[in-house]
This record gives sequence, C-alpha cells and structure tokens, in this order.
Amino acid sequence: MRYSGLLLIPLMLVAFAAPPLIAQDSIPRCTTVEPMSGKVGTEIVVTGENLGKDVVAKLYLTDGKNDIEVTMLEQAATTIKTKIPASAKVGERYKLMILTKGKEPKLIEQPVRFEVEP
Repeated sequence: MRYSGLLLIPLMLVAFAAPPLIAQDSIPRCTTVEPMSGKVGTEIVVTGENLGKDVVAKLYLTDGKNDIEVTMLEQAATTIKTKIPASAKVGERYKLMILTKGKEPKLIEQPVRFEVEP
C-alpha cells in the first residue's frame, strides 16, 4: 500500500492550526472607575472582567514610580470595591495596577485613571 504525500499536508495543517491551550480569557481587565475622582477615604468601584478572587491577588494605585497597595473591600468577577488610601497624594492622577494569582504572578497596569481631590 502506498500513501500519497497529499494526504499528509492536510493532517499537518490541522496539527499546526490548532489553537494554543492557554487560557487567555482569564486576564484581568479594568474598564471603569467610579467616581473618576474623590478625596482620601472615598469608596471607589472598579468595573471590568476577570477581577475575581481566583484571578486577582492584589490591587495597587500607581503613578508610574510609586505603587500603593489598596485594600479590596469587596471582590467579584466584574467588580472590586476599595477606598482611596490615606497614603495617596492629593492632586495626583493614578492608574490601577493588578497583581495576578498563579504560578507566575504578573503586575498588569490598567488603562483607567482617577484623581485624588483635596
């Protein structure tokens, strides 16, 4: 029995075209912060995707140089509630940054910002 090389090509394409088995959909992403500004002690609600306790270990405020860990008061798959900490500087605009859980935790800066009011 003789096999044609043409049969092997479609099989090879199927093998190489298979999607990777990496769970890309569990990457946390913040889309909004409400309110967008507030005084120290103000409760803020972060909304997004994959923000649950199984994905997000810690939440930080960052100005690009200094990172301030914030306490997560409530945490669900699409929301995190926290308060602006006393260590936040008045007049500063901060981005959010997430530390992921897992074998290789990663710090991921988020595209949302808010400002600390006087």
